[in-house]
Amino acid sequence: MADKIYRVNMSDLTSRLEDVPSKWAGLGGRGLTSNVIAAEVEPTCHPLGKNNKLVIAPGLLSGTQAANSGRLSCGAKSPLTGTIKEANSGGTAAQMLAKLGVKALIVEGKPADESKWYSLHVNSDGVTIQEETELIGSGNFMVAEVLNKRIGDKVGVIAIGPAGEMRMLGANISIKDPDSHMRSAGRGGLGAVMGSKKIKFISIEPTDQMVPVADPEGFKVASRAFAKALIDNPISKALAQYGTNVLVNIINESGGLPTRNFTSGQFEGHEAISGETMYDTIIERGGKPKHNCHQGCVINCSQIYADTKGQYKTSGFEYESIWGLGADCCISNLDHIAEADNIMDDIGLDSIEIPVALGVAMEAGVLKFGDGVEVCRILKEEVGKGTPLGRIIGGGAGNVGKNFGVTRVPVVKNQAIPAYDPRAIKGMGITYATSTQGADHTMGYTITSNILGVGGSVNPLSQEGQVELSRNLQIATAAIDSTGMCLFIAFAALDDATCLPALIDMINARFGIALTADDVTNLGMSILKTERAFNIAAGFTSQDDRLPEFFKEEAIAPHNVVWDIDDQIIDSFWNF
Repeated sequence: MADKIYRVNMSDLTSRLEDVPSKWAGLGGRGLTSNVIAAEVEPTCHPLGKNNKLVIAPGLLSGTQAANSGRLSCGAKSPLTGTIKEANSGGTAAQMLAKLGVKALIVEGKPADESKWYSLHVNSDGVTIQEETELIGSGNFMVAEVLNKRIGDKVGVIAIGPAGEMRMLGANISIKDPDSHMRSAGRGGLGAVMGSKKIKFISIEPTDQMVPVADPEGFKVASRAFAKALIDNPISKALAQYGTNVLVNIINESGGLPTRNFTSGQFEGHEAISGETMYDTIIERGGKPKHNCHQGCVINCSQIYADTKGQYKTSGFEYESIWGLGADCCISNLDHIAEADNIMDDIGLDSIEIPVALGVAMEAGVLKFGDGVEVCRILKEEVGKGTPLGRIIGGGAGNVGKNFGVTRVPVVKNQAIPAYDPRAIKGMGITYATSTQGADHTMGYTITSNILGVGGSVNPLSQEGQVELSRNLQIATAAIDSTGMCLFIAFAALDDATCLPALIDMINARFGIALTADDVTNLGMSILKTERAFNIAAGFTSQDDRLPEFFKEEAIAPHNVVWDIDDQIIDSFWNF
């Protein structure tokens, strides 16, 4: 079964199969989405117009038995940042598409009739376009529930909620997980791009087909070594117990937990929202402290959080979302945060962008810091219904700052800065500034060496070594994002000498090739340069690789530090 590209033209409602061009044969995930966007999308086009494209691609190892290989990449020109964008997510879709031989799904054009909505259905015969009427306006949970009944509960689902239908810049693309809950390709407003194509959802038919592996025995040996490296890693074990929210107390202790719209580095209520408290609450209420967002995950950093009655409230309750509503908005009630997370999952909103937007709105006096009840009301009744206030907040942190005249707006390239203050964790500041996709911690997660001592140690308060650290991690991340692997394999890859070679051996066994470690590094560098070239053609310059000025002017407690890395040093990032 040869991999194919499925191209869908929403202007004339046609779909066709294409062979994979040789130049894209060795690419998957982010490597493929970014190369397709760079080759086929005019960098100056309107992101919500007919000339933008939405590319959905499983990774190189998706659909195999490899542990942690269930990530799906979605790419487009971002309506939030104006840059090239890739957002990835867990869930079942990546593995299902790969088993159907889908190398990439490219959606282009947009229907002339704005009043009609459509769905795509992918099976072994190709892609079918159908008009959709029943689910328009529905939240993501309803979409999953209805499609489970329509097609069967094993159906794969890629959907947008009302936020995507309204083309809000904070809208995400949601992907069904094994329990019919939602995972998010969150950043950059790609849900608005899918909404602009008038596609409510993409359904994927289950198949018993297997992904072909050129060297099954070699793959099995490498796969075992790789899984062992992940399972044995101490950070994997901490993530398995407390989820990513294990970081609340750690980052608070470091003085890098952005609090009250980035005015402090520590939050008084940190214990109440910590991973340890979350774990105890989940156990007490009969939730699930360990859970996977896709089949084959051996880390299990997800969990199912229950309400006071023991009923499902949210899953994949991530550190960054809990930080954003917790420390940044000063909400110390975990149940209010869980309720807000559930609403954002249903509406289809980026749970980093929108909490930071709410923090800016609190600074503007729209609501009070710490008011979790009002946050939930605003999300449901304003954002979810597209009122004027709801559209302002749904447009993201930069949008709120402009509309309410706030000057402390923590964004880079108009994308909200996540849960690590760049003044106290300077490696993250380099990543935020230089990322090709706006502020994004996952692009080059320097917390590894800045805070956790993984892969060496770089003092987070020093200027020394931050550019090199961020650069090496951004290169490695671009390559990892192309494999379909979860980013959390990086902890084992940095600390266990058997992990990265096993990953490369799996790729070689899957395709019958002979990649080396240098080839993987070169792939990462090539992806970054492709993305940067797109941005330059779109009008971005080195002056866009900067943090907001308040970081230079306002010292942050408890270390009393400012952002003090010179622009020339930031620009040296690209010297490779």
